[in-house]
Amino acid sequence: MTAEAFEIGDTVTQVGGDKRVCEIIERKQTGDGVWTYYVHYQGFDRRLDTWVPADELEAMKEPEPVPSPARRFMTKQDAANSRRATRNMKRKIDEVNASSLNGQEDEQLEKEHEESTKVKNIQVIEMGRFEVDTWYFSPFPEEYCQHKLYICEFSLKYMKKAKTYEKHKLALKKRQPPGKMIYLAPAPPLHAETLAAGHLQPKQLSVFEIDGAESKVYSQCLCLLAKLFLDHKTLYYDVDPFLFYVLCEVGDDGGHRVAGYFSKEKFSSESNNIACILVLPQHQRKGYGKLLIDVAYQITIREGKVGSPEKPLSDLGQLSFRSYWTAVILPTLAEHRGNLSIRDISIMTGIKTEDIISTLQSLYLIKYWKGQHVISVSPKIVDEHLKANSRPSLRCDTSKLRWKPDPADATGGASAK
Repeated sequence: MTAEAFEIGDTVTQVGGDKRVCEIIERKQTGDGVWTYYVHYQGFDRRLDTWVPADELEAMKEPEPVPSPARRFMTKQDAANSRRATRNMKRKIDEVNASSLNGQEDEQLEKEHEESTKVKNIQVIEMGRFEVDTWYFSPFPEEYCQHKLYICEFSLKYMKKAKTYEKHKLALKKRQPPGKMIYLAPAPPLHAETLAAGHLQPKQLSVFEIDGAESKVYSQCLCLLAKLFLDHKTLYYDVDPFLFYVLCEVGDDGGHRVAGYFSKEKFSSESNNIACILVLPQHQRKGYGKLLIDVAYQITIREGKVGSPEKPLSDLGQLSFRSYWTAVILPTLAEHRGNLSIRDISIMTGIKTEDIISTLQSLYLIKYWKGQHVISVSPKIVDEHLKANSRPSLRCDTSKLRWKPDPADATGGASAK
């Protein structure tokens, strides 16, 4: 089988290295007749999907035939399994048919969305001093879908040409996000390996609160940028119901360069204090994710509420939030020497009771007794867990957080002072 014969949906093997098995998602032919294929590596995240030249792919080898005695035995067994599978399939089909029409429509729309976004439409972005490989499809306007896109690290405006990008940077006057600056604190020193990778030591870290309804274009650009690195979020243009909290590095030139953000609904029936959170790839491994989570919870505490991130969480999100909850709950238990209820901890930390329970369960510090969850822990055990979970993390300096609820603001926005 020649490379030109590969069809969309074929399963092939990449030649060399680990010989990864991959699925053909899309294909295209260059002007000189050479084929290239967009592949998904089976068992790996979609962000690794990429274009591969034809000469790096080969057809999957046919499996060796099974010897006839075993084959005869397996055929009977397979027939019995098949009958059971057929009955189970019929039952499942009946269940699906009995489900609501709205559920079927939602599933169909989700499937169509997944199919239409399988192939990355932009491969690389240039943002300030960094060139960053993208991870996923993002619905930029079709005329901007090309190999490289240029994005301003201050305004988030996107451009097709390097010359346009350079002119934009020279003409730009406002070198920070719109909205209110609610946080400004000295930046901790970066690790030596981070500096060696070309990062500059920021002077300060800032956070801006941006109302999606008031700064619609900026918020939409932020969502389009974020979608290049988030797989399942589908918010692009309906930004009015959201507040965006943008974390920036402040350089020697006074410019506030975007490093990450989180968003939250202005009104959440589920008490979600984070809808979406992202640290851009070029700024990861600096502790900014924990800082953003802590800012979200400090705002929740000042609102006099409890909150939780929007569910379901990704595997990486689950790890990040569980790590944060652990880092907050253990010192709280240690400070009060265990004389706290789950509700007490929730009020003090802003963390929802179900998140506290799941975190304590993961640490084996809670038991179910007489119909309710009870903290079962001694000071010694808390101290042991604190030592085991003593990794330092970047936290919000609450003395630098200039945010408080504004009673006159029905959206629950900020009042910076």
